[in-house]
Amino acid sequence: MSSNERATRVLREIQQNPGNDTCADCGAPDPGWGSCSLGVFICLACSGIHRNIPNISKVKSLSLSHWEDHEVQFMAENGNEMMKSKYEAAVPVYYYKPTHKDCQVLREQWIRAKYERKEFSEPGKNFTYEEGTRDGLLMKRGRDNGQFLSRRFVLSEREGTLKYFTKYDAKEPKAVLKVDTMNATFQPEKIGNPNGLQITYLKDYSTRNIFVYHDNGKEVVDWYNSIRAVQLHYLKVAFPGATDAELIPKLTRNFLKEGYMEKTGPRQTEGFKKRWFTLDHRRLMYFKDPLDAFAKGEVFLGNKDHGYNAFAGLPAGTHCNGAWQHGITIQTPDRCFLFTCETENDQQDWLKHFSDVMSAPMSPQEH
Repeated sequence: MSSNERATRVLREIQQNPGNDTCADCGAPDPGWGSCSLGVFICLACSGIHRNIPNISKVKSLSLSHWEDHEVQFMAENGNEMMKSKYEAAVPVYYYKPTHKDCQVLREQWIRAKYERKEFSEPGKNFTYEEGTRDGLLMKRGRDNGQFLSRRFVLSEREGTLKYFTKYDAKEPKAVLKVDTMNATFQPEKIGNPNGLQITYLKDYSTRNIFVYHDNGKEVVDWYNSIRAVQLHYLKVAFPGATDAELIPKLTRNFLKEGYMEKTGPRQTEGFKKRWFTLDHRRLMYFKDPLDAFAKGEVFLGNKDHGYNAFAGLPAGTHCNGAWQHGITIQTPDRCFLFTCETENDQQDWLKHFSDVMSAPMSPQEH
């Protein structure tokens, strides 16, 4: 057996230790890479980020690279759990820890915050996310013309708001977003920018979307975690008896699913039209264009016990003029909504999400 094969076998044995069977940074299963300078097992995607910080991390493939004996020994003596206790000793509860499903900028800034900036290594540090206010420029997409222009944003913990101004020295904000009805989620593909962030909030009982980005990845992720910090502060005041574990799910959330379907109108005789759909918890919103400021409409998805249901297919006799054939019917106590999907896979995935939402118990607020 060559020394390389022996090293690979020993590394694979070390990987059996608790915590080493998933990526130290994003939790992806069965990581195939290691940082021989940090002593952690990581996935292919995170290894690419580590490679961009060579002064901190030296990465090697577990099976293809040559490992020195002392490097293998270092991996055995350290490993994911021990390094987490060092580099993640003091992660604030509101800080969003990305998973392997999250976008590059979130994962990169998490890795840089941990190992390069050592933000979480010692308790008692002052975090940039907790300064109570944040004031700066973000590129914001114009609602009507689609152009991105620099706008001043001000986040205030005391007021529980995020405001933006069309001119830097303007006295009055163009909009005031209350943090309790606000959501923020990274949308690089949709916005066409790797640092693209979608912010939604309630305006006159309708959901309004705004799309922003910053050229600096750290800056946009700092905004995101500052919003989460302010939201948590607001919730702690509003629900003084609640635990962190109960409040964290109420901070920013990713959409359950997005994509195109075709839909027909309430009379179900109108033609099927292609629309962009966003499933945000119990709200299924549809838009003419993915970057529209307001939804054309939305469907509330209640619990199955209250007359809500979703199933494959369309009612007999439905005139289906669209190109897409894979139907979905959503039943609510008031009416049926009819949709078609391009593929059977897409249809099944939407149905799984609808079923999960309708099976979940409803909170008092949702009633």
